[in-house]
Amino acid sequence: MVQRVVVSKLLNSSRPLVFGMIHVPALPGTPSNTLPMSAILKKVRKEADVYFKNGVDGVIVENMHDVPYVKPPANPEIISAMSLASDQLVKSRDAHHPGALTGIQILAAANREAMGVAYTTGLDFIRAEGFVYSHVADEGWIDGCAGGLLRYRSSLKADHVAVFTDIKKKHSAHSVTADVSIQEMAKDAKFNCADGVIVTGSATGSAASTEEMSQVLRGVSEFPVLIGSGINGKNARDFVKAHGFIVGSDFKIGGDWKNELDASRISKFMRHVNSLKR
Repeated sequence: MVQRVVVSKLLNSSRPLVFGMIHVPALPGTPSNTLPMSAILKKVRKEADVYFKNGVDGVIVENMHDVPYVKPPANPEIISAMSLASDQLVKSRDAHHPGALTGIQILAAANREAMGVAYTTGLDFIRAEGFVYSHVADEGWIDGCAGGLLRYRSSLKADHVAVFTDIKKKHSAHSVTADVSIQEMAKDAKFNCADGVIVTGSATGSAASTEEMSQVLRGVSEFPVLIGSGINGKNARDFVKAHGFIVGSDFKIGGDWKNELDASRISKFMRHVNSLKR
């Protein structure tokens, strides 16, 4: 089996690895778009530089400002724009923090497109939605995609690109899988060859449940478990048993994901996390 670098780093770290989020400005063709691509890419590069200079372990690009989201397939201009954004991320990494980890999520549930971008631009992983089971999101019904996505990865010979998947995903209804616990869903994600799972709260910026994290950790061994929302300096210690933290809101001015990055918040958070031990 392929040894994916990001998985090895997560499992062997003595503390949770920290991944900062770049919420790419609204892209061409979306309702909130106001910036040309040149300005969008300049902002992506600036934020990546700030993250890497302040010692985060990895950075993820995501088209979060493209609300309202649509179900896949993503439009060609979105794929092209996210490819260019990913290229800026990689260039920043190489300039400031070689060896840091890089990833991508393309909303909504454009997992195949994210895999293609990750492979062609040299990213380490994707964050996937709807990998196993199905759920209802505000975009509508999201189908499980594990079989098709991993066959696509194999067809590209992109086995080095890891897939981390949300389970009981935020901003979604899960009544259809109410009889499947989050622990069982994590087990099924591992059985279906995911490289790790992401536990979240109910919405962006909302803290995950420590009990749900513990259930997942008990259910899967030697398998990365990341916390994907609501992590901050005050509660990071509560989630220290996780392998990774994905942080967006807390790294922004005022703790609001829509605001600019605050380098002092990133630096302070990293000093705190560096003192933690799993």
